[in-house]
Amino acid sequence: MAAEPKHIDLRAASLVTMMAFVWAGNPIAIKLALVDAPPIRQAWMRFVLGGLTVLGWARVNGNSLRVQGHEVRVLLILGALFTAQIGLMNLGVKHTSAAHVAVLLNAYPIYTVLLAHFFVPGDRLTPWRAAGVLIAYTGVVLVFVQEFAVRSADLPGDVIISGSAFLLGVRTVYLNRAVQRIDPVKLLLAQVAFSVPCYLAWSAVFEGGEPYQWTWRLALSLGFQGLVVAGFNFILNLHLLKTYKPSGL
Repeated sequence: MAAEPKHIDLRAASLVTMMAFVWAGNPIAIKLALVDAPPIRQAWMRFVLGGLTVLGWARVNGNSLRVQGHEVRVLLILGALFTAQIGLMNLGVKHTSAAHVAVLLNAYPIYTVLLAHFFVPGDRLTPWRAAGVLIAYTGVVLVFVQEFAVRSADLPGDVIISGSAFLLGVRTVYLNRAVQRIDPVKLLLAQVAFSVPCYLAWSAVFEGGEPYQWTWRLALSLGFQGLVVAGFNFILNLHLLKTYKPSGL
């Protein structure tokens, strides 16, 4: 039986802070590359690179990729959550500013803390955490109040990004439960295997008329999105979720 996830410590806090800086660069990388490739096309190319990174990691560490019968349902649900969450994020980036994405997407811990209280044993919503949630949610509310006041063109994108943040909170809690029973590599590859065909079809149907050109800017953006974020950061994130309670991360 896997050990029960523990509360966050200084080492984990340092790693999470580093990951947050890396993740903060992801919507900026997507935004910069929009002049060269539409958002969903970027998504499938990104996760092809991320999947290859995870496969390389699995090969080096000797992880088994054989899926057991009892794992199929968990992996399919995870794949659907992941595909919807990343799809909304990439679409939202196209329709709002990178600054708003940074604020709204990084509000996902609000949902993580609330959901963990109900679905993760021992991960309770303490008064201090509740206060933190209220402070964080105030920032989200202020963004939307401003958008409504000026009838900003960014409002649809902000709503889409908020939906992505909620699904990211759901996925974080779901991963914390799943990673106690299933190899992290299988979880990562399931997300890639489910999402890439969906994004390919989505892009072919809805983005066929949008401009696409291969440039160094696009290559560097995809390298960061795929190798660094979808590869390194995702591997580290699952390691932390296996070890620590999700509300602390």
